[in-house]
Amino acid sequence: MATYQAKPAEAAATRKWYVLDATDIPLGRLATRVATVLRGKHKPTYTPHVDTGDFVIVVNAGKVKLTGVKSDDKMYYSHSGYPGAIKRETYREVSAKDASFPIEKAVKGMLPKNVLGREMLLKLKVYGSDTHPHAAQKPEALSL
Repeated sequence: MATYQAKPAEAAATRKWYVLDATDIPLGRLATRVATVLRGKHKPTYTPHVDTGDFVIVVNAGKVKLTGVKSDDKMYYSHSGYPGAIKRETYREVSAKDASFPIEKAVKGMLPKNVLGREMLLKLKVYGSDTHPHAAQKPEALSL
């Protein structure tokens, strides 16, 4: 008997929507759970080269928890390519500007670094408040 390989059309037809409340959940634990669902590894039909994952909505992104003094010590770097043009910001500064950025960056680092990973990241929706515009999709609650 051959190993089951999911087809892209089959995977797209069976996608679900999940909603996850990020209030007081550590950033790393949240990101690993979200990345698992986006990849589809929680399903028995998981196929590494096919996007079998589901959609994930993260609400209350601004209330995610960091342990210790990471809010001041954790740094985010960006570089334009010019000498001496590196920018560094702390977690506190970045989350004050855009509460969804730390979650998106953490999840992105846990997905494959190829076209498939970029497609998976499009199924992640992050919102700073507890409201979202995806009620029509009837999302189910996702637990850690």
